[in-house]
Amino acid sequence: MKIVVLGAGAWGTALAVSAAAHAGGNAVTLWARDEQQAAAMQAARCNQRYLPGLAFAPALQVVAGDARALAASAELIVIGTPMAALRGMLQLLKDSQAPIAWLCKGFEAGTGLMAHEVCAEVAPQLASGVLSGPSFAQEVARAQPTALVAASRHAPVREALVQAFHGPSLRVYASEDIVGVEVGGAVKNVLAIATGLCDGLQLGLNARAALITRGLAEMTRLGLALGARTDTFMGLSGLGDLVLTATGDLSRNRRVGLLLADGKSLQQAVDSLGHVAEGVYSARTVVQRARAAGVEMPIAECVVALLDGRLHAADAVARLMEREPTVERR
Repeated sequence: MKIVVLGAGAWGTALAVSAAAHAGGNAVTLWARDEQQAAAMQAARCNQRYLPGLAFAPALQVVAGDARALAASAELIVIGTPMAALRGMLQLLKDSQAPIAWLCKGFEAGTGLMAHEVCAEVAPQLASGVLSGPSFAQEVARAQPTALVAASRHAPVREALVQAFHGPSLRVYASEDIVGVEVGGAVKNVLAIATGLCDGLQLGLNARAALITRGLAEMTRLGLALGARTDTFMGLSGLGDLVLTATGDLSRNRRVGLLLADGKSLQQAVDSLGHVAEGVYSARTVVQRARAAGVEMPIAECVVALLDGRLHAADAVARLMEREPTVERR
């Protein structure tokens, strides 16, 4: 299969590496916005900035230049840009005939839209979907065992993603519930900040377990209000992605929470990462979408107050613990 991956960050590169090593014999082109970056990666045969030391297979080529022209000959297009750049990419590709999938997780700033809703505004005729689930880029690039979800309302998109990526080290499950998969991918980043804060304050494993469990309940409530299926949140893109991002040491969003607990400012925390932490940018839109849907999300609300500087770390914990007792429910 001829695959084009647009975006040479950690995750786009990792999936390009995985697809190029696939037994099916994929021909993979990784597009970088910056010409110098593309030339350096092509010459070094690795992405030294994001995935140092992980060599590219011969089937992977790195280019820059006209992304629309490059994508015109692809059999599968994967958008590996952050959420903020998705709308522009979809506008660029609106006449594409190939299946398109994005990797970004979050709600669009300003509009509060999920990725598939952005696509419905920009290019509703596209056969599109999302590839998501519990995955750190470094582990996928190293071919360590990983499971993802290919979610789309279009069967050809699901089938193309399975054909391109499913193999001995990477399992790809198909789902029609794109709403649930995208809600899970967006909300887990916000909850990971809260869990990092919890761990940074050394509140203990009991507190972490409670936070993850009640966070899953918040995620599920929002997803159901937006039209998702309950079972999606007990799967890879719900519980699976939440546990990984909230507890894994490679999680950038968890790292933000740890740094805030250590007394760093939000700007200091973000600057120290060197990568995008989507939870920082999507937390407000998650809460805005929840309020509009009449969904209560106290943990997410506390994260937003913390990021806005309206609440100190210890006060956020106190606010959650002082809530009135209630019946446990989704």
